[in-house]
Amino acid sequence: MLIGVNVPNFGPGTNPAVLRDWARTVEGLGLDLLMMSDHVVVTPDVAEQYPAPFYEPFTTLAWLAGVTERVTLGTTVLIAAYRHPLLVARTAANLSDLSGGRFVLGLGVGWARQEFDKLGVPFERRGKLTDELITTVREAWQDEGYRAGHIPIWVGGHSDGALRRVARLGDAWHPLRQTPEAWRESLQRLKVRAAEENRELPLLAPRIMLRLTDEPIEERRLGEGTIEQVVADLRQLQTDGAHAVVLDPFVGDPEETRHPEVAWHALAAVRKEFR
Repeated sequence: MLIGVNVPNFGPGTNPAVLRDWARTVEGLGLDLLMMSDHVVVTPDVAEQYPAPFYEPFTTLAWLAGVTERVTLGTTVLIAAYRHPLLVARTAANLSDLSGGRFVLGLGVGWARQEFDKLGVPFERRGKLTDELITTVREAWQDEGYRAGHIPIWVGGHSDGALRRVARLGDAWHPLRQTPEAWRESLQRLKVRAAEENRELPLLAPRIMLRLTDEPIEERRLGEGTIEQVVADLRQLQTDGAHAVVLDPFVGDPEETRHPEVAWHALAAVRKEFR
């Protein structure tokens, strides 16, 4: 099972030097994936959770491809409706080519209504636009001029619509920050959807929290609690057949971005205990 990290590409403590240090730390720890979130316009609803500066993921990952050698790069998740499908196809293909095939395209429908309005994209059509983008991108990659190779598409979400999308169009299912109970319930629903589409179950690639505590937590999301609880979560996900798990060390306070070493220590602890 691959282990990755969602690197904060936003917030008051984030700058090019910190992002470079993040990349070198992730690769130095022997982690398999380095992934980043996506926003284009930092509208008030976005800023509440992910304040400026916000580094655009394609641009930043392309730069970090030049300071890394092994780690796979990816988006978690690109908001599909924000960009023209052919632009996404070209950008992703170029990034994959420039990095030596080290790219995963994770995408989702998005949630920030004010950002959709600012970009002139109809919020109510975001699901349909996402489906159309996946189909168009795959068709474009068949053109030899894109030099795309095989770029995996991870599809986020756990609503009924998202699970249908995963079952029909995704290489992997990439749900975000679920509780253990929600993970089990939505995994069963995905299995039903895949059977209805007469397709094999897509790869499983959840993104979970990484928040270490001194005392055990009862009501929690995957990846929260003592190191023993977090490692147990990883082992259970491995038993469930997960292809990859992306650890998300950002708990919610933008000031965390000023102290990335806290997240680095947590990642090192998990890496040590889970081999």
